[in-house]
Amino acid sequence: MAGLPLLEDLPELDGRRVLVRADFNVPLLRRGGEDSGAEVADDFRIRAALPTLEWLRGQGAHVTACTHLGRPKGKVDPLFDVAPVRERLGELAPEVELLDNLRFDPGEEAGDESFVAKLVDGFDAYVNDAFGSSHRAHASIVGPPRTLPSAAGRLLAREVEVLGGLLHSPLRPFVAVVGGAKVADKLGVLRSLLEKVDELIVGGGMSYTFLAAQGHSVGESLLDAESIGECRALISASGGRLLLPTDIVCLAPGGTIGQGNDGTGGTKVAAGPEIDGGWEGVDIGPETAEAFRQALTSAGTVFWNGPVGAFEDDRFASGTRAVAEALTSGSAFTVVGGGDTVAALDKFGLASRMSFVSTGGGASLEFLEHGDLPGLDALRGAPNAPSSNRMVVG
Repeated sequence: MAGLPLLEDLPELDGRRVLVRADFNVPLLRRGGEDSGAEVADDFRIRAALPTLEWLRGQGAHVTACTHLGRPKGKVDPLFDVAPVRERLGELAPEVELLDNLRFDPGEEAGDESFVAKLVDGFDAYVNDAFGSSHRAHASIVGPPRTLPSAAGRLLAREVEVLGGLLHSPLRPFVAVVGGAKVADKLGVLRSLLEKVDELIVGGGMSYTFLAAQGHSVGESLLDAESIGECRALISASGGRLLLPTDIVCLAPGGTIGQGNDGTGGTKVAAGPEIDGGWEGVDIGPETAEAFRQALTSAGTVFWNGPVGAFEDDRFASGTRAVAEALTSGSAFTVVGGGDTVAALDKFGLASRMSFVSTGGGASLEFLEHGDLPGLDALRGAPNAPSSNRMVVG
């Protein structure tokens, strides 16, 4: 939090215009296909911004929010129109305006200075409350603090406070669970976490590259052959603190994964873990689930990012459910790193029982890896930024 300007560091706001960079990249539901109207399927990220928006309105500010939505690739695309978001925001914060999708302009992702100038024109102050986007040096994230008095919103400040606590003062034992598909994207954060945690649990699609690094056969499971050497080095460096699956639920050759029970194909549990040719690993087995549970229920702090199986198919949701339930049955301070992990918790009805749910999956991982983000660094350079530590105001 050192040098990070907070809302209280902004100048007098009564009658002033404030631009708020929010992260309203929310899922949309189209009941009649792509050509039908859309509605917000999950308004968690919109509601998370309300404390900041309400504080600013309470100071007499005229508030305009801006956000990206999806990946329209720098051009106007009706599929990524923010109209449904604007409608829901209007219900929750009726006096707050919302600009069009920032990514309709190629200058947003390119960090173009002319786009920044157009964006901030007419505004007196800027607030970044988009933690989930602050790991990207996009125009709306790093540009406005160069010229406008700026601040971290309540949500952004709370994210930094909680994740910073994991880096500097976690309750021990500190256990991290990292899952998901792409091991190459997470090697950096895995190396960083190994320096901080007492135990590191790896599951999901990325675990099969680690198992291959141990010499196990992984059949047709997801495998990043180019990362086997780095996974082997991490296993060696862990000193036994890296916990991997010892049995795997596998899907038969030709089988498919679906929503609910829509998938096809037989299943079996591979012990060892040795997966037969043609079979695909899709979840952790019961032996592994119990080992993970024991590690998690005795933890003082847990960070979790990424499911440990194909939870969207009910046949392969038991491993991820076991991790979630272990977190609720222990006394640990539990931090969930956004993304698919939140979707899994919502499916199981357990999100509200976590200590803290981050609004940024990739951003939380990058913060834990580097201890900083481009968006935070930009705020520290704002003209009103303090030079000393500040406490987060609730």
